[in-house]
Amino acid sequence: MGTSGDNGSGAAGRVIIGRISGVYGTAGWVRVFSYTRPRENICSYSPWLVATPDGWEERELLETRVHGKGLIARLAGLEDRDAARALIDRDIAVYRRQLPALPEGEYYWCDLIGRRVVNLGGEEPGEGTEIRETGATDVLVVADGGRRLIPLVMEKVVREVDPAGDRIVVDWDGD
Repeated sequence: MGTSGDNGSGAAGRVIIGRISGVYGTAGWVRVFSYTRPRENICSYSPWLVATPDGWEERELLETRVHGKGLIARLAGLEDRDAARALIDRDIAVYRRQLPALPEGEYYWCDLIGRRVVNLGGEEPGEGTEIRETGATDVLVVADGGRRLIPLVMEKVVREVDPAGDRIVVDWDGD
């Protein structure tokens, strides 16, 4: 598994890789919450696409630093704290083509979100809505009125990811 976030495989081939969580200092730096593993991987992509009320805006990444348990970044066009403040709580995405290809059998989290989940008995417990890190094993949250948590253990529980069929086949009881 790689980058998490919402179903970024959709519109214009974007993949959400983080979020602007605050400002840092007075020179336009922003605090960044990264969905990548390790979190510093977000720093290797430029440009970033930053969500705005009018769509996505490309911003060149000028500089990044690890700061405590988080990251800070300086983006082109942000010269002061007020400009940076306007981007708080905005998603950060990259173009799908910027991501490295994965080996066979590995998937980015965004490739699993939004797919139908089908068990070996043919039952469809719902659709993958999010992925949660639990420490030991990441889980796919499946929603269909209620919520089920399915461990993302490839081959044992997740038997097949079928992008063409827009589904994930799991060895998991419908209950």
